[in-house]
Amino acid sequence: MAKKLAVITWDTAAGELYAQQIQTYFGNDLRIATYSVQAGNINQIAPSDVYLVSTCAFADRDIDQLLPPGGEVVISEVHITQESLTRLLAVPRNTQALLVNINQPMATETIAMLNHLGVTNIRFTPYYPGAPEPPRLACAVTTGERRYVPDWVEEVIDLGPRFLSGDTFFSLAYHLNYEWILRKPEFQAYLSSLAECTYSIEQMLNRSVQLESLADLFQKALDSGVIGVNNNGSVFVCSPKAAEILKIPAERLFSQHVQEVLAFFPFAESIANRKAIHNRMVEHQGVCLNVSIQPFYQQNTLIGAFCVFQQAQDREKRQQKARRQIPAGGHMTKYTFDSIIGESRPMQTAKDLARKMAASSAAILITGESGTGKELFAQAIHAASPRSGSPFVAINCAAMPDSLLESQLFGYEEGAFTGAKKGGHIGFFETACSGTLFLDEIEAMSPMLQVKLLRVLQEKEIVRLGGVDVIHVDVRVIAASNEDLSTIVREGGFRKDLFYRLSVLPLQLPPLRERGLDIQLLLRHIQDNMHASFILSSEALRVLLSYQWEGNVRELRNCVEYLICLEKQVIQPEDLPFNIQASFAHERTIEPQPVPEPAPVRPDAAGQALEQLRRRAGSDLTPYRFLLAQLVLVPSMGRKALSEQAARSGLTLTEQTIRTMMSHLEELKLVEIRRGRGGTQITALGREAARALASQPIKSPI
Repeated sequence: MAKKLAVITWDTAAGELYAQQIQTYFGNDLRIATYSVQAGNINQIAPSDVYLVSTCAFADRDIDQLLPPGGEVVISEVHITQESLTRLLAVPRNTQALLVNINQPMATETIAMLNHLGVTNIRFTPYYPGAPEPPRLACAVTTGERRYVPDWVEEVIDLGPRFLSGDTFFSLAYHLNYEWILRKPEFQAYLSSLAECTYSIEQMLNRSVQLESLADLFQKALDSGVIGVNNNGSVFVCSPKAAEILKIPAERLFSQHVQEVLAFFPFAESIANRKAIHNRMVEHQGVCLNVSIQPFYQQNTLIGAFCVFQQAQDREKRQQKARRQIPAGGHMTKYTFDSIIGESRPMQTAKDLARKMAASSAAILITGESGTGKELFAQAIHAASPRSGSPFVAINCAAMPDSLLESQLFGYEEGAFTGAKKGGHIGFFETACSGTLFLDEIEAMSPMLQVKLLRVLQEKEIVRLGGVDVIHVDVRVIAASNEDLSTIVREGGFRKDLFYRLSVLPLQLPPLRERGLDIQLLLRHIQDNMHASFILSSEALRVLLSYQWEGNVRELRNCVEYLICLEKQVIQPEDLPFNIQASFAHERTIEPQPVPEPAPVRPDAAGQALEQLRRRAGSDLTPYRFLLAQLVLVPSMGRKALSEQAARSGLTLTEQTIRTMMSHLEELKLVEIRRGRGGTQITALGREAARALASQPIKSPI
């Protein structure tokens, strides 16, 4: 059944405004009726669940005689907005002004409210209809009652109608059982707009959220200890189980600051980072505790945090004690899939497949030539996986001898060998717990270590060097090799069973020479990172695009660094590194193989096309000559690549301009525009036109 609310005011307009405000936040299920002295219906108030009463309406009346029996009475309070308060505070100090309202009680009440809000820079004189003749002051302040301001007032500051206070809404919500509206974002925004102290409401809301969260945690953690702190860091909840585990009476903790009585719990870290902490191991009086902390926020403001903890089992105790020797940071990823530059089909295929692999926890084997970005992909996979919040640990299996590699992977106990650290040392498998372990150049691992790695993958367990305890590890393994591992397996150099354990999800990365125009994208990206300003000539670019790049992206980066050292503005083929020049020279000494000739072009066709193009373009064919020349060098290019290359050549061609020019060239059958990533390709007729243009002088030669 719908609740009923009666709004009773002196002024009719004010009553309707209050009713509209309430309806906005309480919804249409609440039935609201308005009564006012001005409307003359104050003696006809119908029975309601709640009566919202303005004191001005009963200044000369007995409220008990006018209100029907039953129902709750809420006295309305009204406030101005923060914007209006700021406006008043900007008025010069010791300003004298009239405070104009509809009657004497409302004028006096408004002055008291403004003084309470700190408006002491204005000396107010109340004025209302029927008041004695006021002093002739130049300024008047009113809350929506401009019609009562004397005509001789020079400056009127109209703050607009006042709004129901937060305390009024809180009382209405309580009596109507509408507490849920207090958490609505739009209501919270309304509260923030008012110039009032809503401390009591905020505390009640925070308290409500704390208690609800606590009840939920108790249901999920009946065998765990629970500690709750408020936004000041004071303990307000300590469950009986918590007191039992900590061996501290609960009454000693209440109202104490958590950093003073429970400093071993990482509340400060969780709150400072605004992140939950899961399964952190701490020690208290020789007892190892498994701790999880969850901070809670209301309107982006901290209102408290809860800690759920249990005693660790003996085996877990030993594992976590060793893990605490490793600093929290240092093993995180720097790269994501957005860091991988490449738009070619082979690279897009590899990235799409890697993204799908990221969702799994199965082992991945990444293969590809040196410099193709295997660790880059491994980091991107980890960053996109559910394990992204846990460590990413990388180790190169070829970079250290077997004995050192074994101790690094599995760790060791104190006294395991001469020179072992006191207290032992944690291994990378434990460091990467819940995260990812990247094993680069896996083919270099010795047969003995291959056996131990196989057991870890099968059983998810390790034993440290010199130890006897079996330690459970939850680690995803990503291995990488720049060799054909399947061939090494057939030759007996790598265990077949381990190969199949590692290659559950195989990922092959393409070499740079198969990535087409990605070479240009990578070249520009490397140049930008190194702040290199040189420009490649068309011939130099053709050489780089045709080079085999046996060192892949690493070799390309080396090439850019070499060209920077030359300090030349324009790079010609003879400026390229000697190995690239040698490769190009070798290609030129090889007798060219005959290639199928395209369909013959009529001798006059190119001339006719150029004549039509000249009529369309005018006297300056420079941009068209540039586009055709670029398409001759690189058979398929996109508008973005053409625009960037034009800028390097001193031309300003936007992608939209290139789109229009390409449409003209396509109409003349000089190019063919393909959809998707096919780019724009030059036709046989276009090649003839490009040759003809190259031999003709033009207005602004490139």
